[in-house]
Amino acid sequence: MSRYNPNEIETKWQARWEEEKPFAAVDNEDKPKMYLAEMFPYPSGAGLHVGHVRNFSIVDALTRFYMQNELNVLRPFGYDTFGLPAENYAIKTGIPPQEVTIENIDNFRRQAKRLGFAIDWSREISTSDPEYYKWTQWCFLQLYKKDLAYQAESYQWWCPVDQTVLANEQVENGHCWRCGSEVEKKKMKQWFFRITAYADELLDEIDALDWPEKIKVMQKNWIGRSEGAEVEFGVKASDEKIGVFTTRPDTLFGATFLVLAPEHPLVSKLVNDDTRRKVDQYRGEAMKKSEIERQENKEKTGVFTGSYAINPATGAEMPIWVADYVLMGYGSGAIMAVPAHDERDYEFAGKFELPIIKVIEKPENSNDDEACYSGEGKLVNSGVFNGRQSSEVREEMVAWIEGQGWGEKKVTYRMRDWLISRQRYWGAPIPIAYDKDGKVHAIPEDQLPVVLPVIDDYTPDNSGKSALAKHPEWTKVMVNGEEMTRETDTMDGYACSSWYLWRYCDPHNKYQAWDPKKVNYWAPTDIYCGGDHAVAHLLYIRFWTKFFADEGLLDFREPVKKLLYNGYINALDGKKMSKSKGNVIDPLDIVNQGYGADTLRTYELFIGPYELDAAWDTKAIGGVYRFLNRCYNLAFGDDTKCYKISARAVEVMRYKTIKKVTEDLRRNSFNTAVAALMEYVNGLYKDEYSSEDLIVLAKLMKPFAPHLACEILEKLEANDVWPEWDEKYLVEEMVEIVVQVNGKLRARVDVAAEKTKDVKELEAVVMADEKVKAQVGGKEVLKVIVVPRKRLVSLVVK
Repeated sequence: MSRYNPNEIETKWQARWEEEKPFAAVDNEDKPKMYLAEMFPYPSGAGLHVGHVRNFSIVDALTRFYMQNELNVLRPFGYDTFGLPAENYAIKTGIPPQEVTIENIDNFRRQAKRLGFAIDWSREISTSDPEYYKWTQWCFLQLYKKDLAYQAESYQWWCPVDQTVLANEQVENGHCWRCGSEVEKKKMKQWFFRITAYADELLDEIDALDWPEKIKVMQKNWIGRSEGAEVEFGVKASDEKIGVFTTRPDTLFGATFLVLAPEHPLVSKLVNDDTRRKVDQYRGEAMKKSEIERQENKEKTGVFTGSYAINPATGAEMPIWVADYVLMGYGSGAIMAVPAHDERDYEFAGKFELPIIKVIEKPENSNDDEACYSGEGKLVNSGVFNGRQSSEVREEMVAWIEGQGWGEKKVTYRMRDWLISRQRYWGAPIPIAYDKDGKVHAIPEDQLPVVLPVIDDYTPDNSGKSALAKHPEWTKVMVNGEEMTRETDTMDGYACSSWYLWRYCDPHNKYQAWDPKKVNYWAPTDIYCGGDHAVAHLLYIRFWTKFFADEGLLDFREPVKKLLYNGYINALDGKKMSKSKGNVIDPLDIVNQGYGADTLRTYELFIGPYELDAAWDTKAIGGVYRFLNRCYNLAFGDDTKCYKISARAVEVMRYKTIKKVTEDLRRNSFNTAVAALMEYVNGLYKDEYSSEDLIVLAKLMKPFAPHLACEILEKLEANDVWPEWDEKYLVEEMVEIVVQVNGKLRARVDVAAEKTKDVKELEAVVMADEKVKAQVGGKEVLKVIVVPRKRLVSLVVK
């Protein structure tokens, strides 16, 4: 018997694909298109891991499926190459990130080709290529022209070891997520993108997206739209006013104290000689906590400033406190505390013995806590609004507050503007310069790209600026005939990944970021697949899509039609794979062990529903190898026989399998499609099959095991066009079964022909029939005689 040799088959077909380039997409507006992409990876020195393979195999299976369905398919590939790992490696070794990145990309490409992915390699891009980030800088300038890129001073998390700004989610228990050092808050001038200008549209269009529900919920929560009023509270014996946003203006009469975030700019003006030291100490401690920690901390802490505000509705004095459960990034960074109707305020008031005034009566049918009721009800202790329902009077109270000059109706968002400044070398330089007076100037577009210089020392300077600041030969630049100083911050890597899906459509354009005609043919992306970046990246590409649509450069306002969000491949014990734990699996190790790429790819699609995490199982991958070996033997084995005509049962099974696999792929149920193929192969081994059955097998398995499929199709001289099923074979043939009770004809039952082959199954179907049950009538069945050949079932009852 010939032996299945994956290495021999796979290298043969990979060499052919390299030469013939069958996956090169053509801009052809006369043909229906399908644009698929995975979230492009960061090319680490460790190379691809089995988690990448799952992600890439999903996209590859769909790519080949739609190619076989004769659509014009685009499946490109690229690398998200900027970021801290390469820079930290450069600091440690002195090897420029440019060199390390090229080596890592070469390794990724080699691995991806050995796994046989159907990629249009002519469209390969890298975000750290100056020909790419030239256009990232151009995108920045378009946003800058419309006041959507701006500079502002704000508190930011600062890692003194990595010498860079950190996002909230990068701070863990007051320490840097990467190096573990204690972080601090630092007030700095930073560059932002004004994503909040599109907040309403970003939120309103989420429901219409064909995305996983959990991702849509995360996006909604991140945007966090709240409607209410901003109320101004005057400070006693001062001209200062404190603006407070509230979603419950109907509880204004119950506000008994104010609480400010530790970062609030008015805190330093509200303290006195008796409270300053204690407040400063508290602020210092709070500034070491991340916002996540502050929100999750159940124990309420705080400190009194020594000042009082005046409740505009009641005229009562309200002590002003500072507490870390109030966040500067939400609303105005100050809250009016209504302890009778807010649990956090109630706990705080109880701990510090602050007044509690009820302004909403709890309905009699409510089971909520009497002491702190947060629902709707009849207003009390609320002046002219007494006796009214809180839910009905809210808008009226906002108008009343506006009429009194105490505030105004307002909408706020939890989402902040996108901070893009990074005090690092290895990123796209921000195309901005400063004149001798510090005034901001955009670098002219004809001077792009602003190219990163190759330097020797990558450590940031002591002032917190990137290593670029230590190179005056680079920072000095002529802009409009005047010598200026370049901005030394680089852009957040998310900026580079916010438009790459369009660059794939026109990757070699030296005159535009993209040709709108080409992009509008291919995009929006039909299917986008990833297992990370559930919120930020997806929000940012949606923001840029809407902006460039407004600029007339895109004909669509959403970048991705369908999002597939795949689960992780974990270690055998269910723990996440990591280099430090030593449980990472190199996909090429699996391939080189003799299993081959087809086995690995098929296994990762068979391991479970794509959206769920799965644990790696070496035994199970052996089972998939044996399945492919059986497929090989059907076509090439010495002791297998291929008939001219299929058995009727095989023919029916063939069409059922075509339908099942087709529908499973259309709904992205890859594991059940593979299971159906396994069942089909089992059936072929049991009965007489023809070459047509093998051709169908090869066509259906090509999205999963393309090398072996191509080998079988070549032997049988067949094309790879996706097969169609014939509905007439899917209608079950029915036969009539005569049922006798005590020797007399009592019923006729229609039974699927397939179910008459097994005596026990036929008996079960007949006994479950309602007509037969009626004839038996609860009597004891003494004997059942089944005669399949005569289509007879005889019952003896008493």
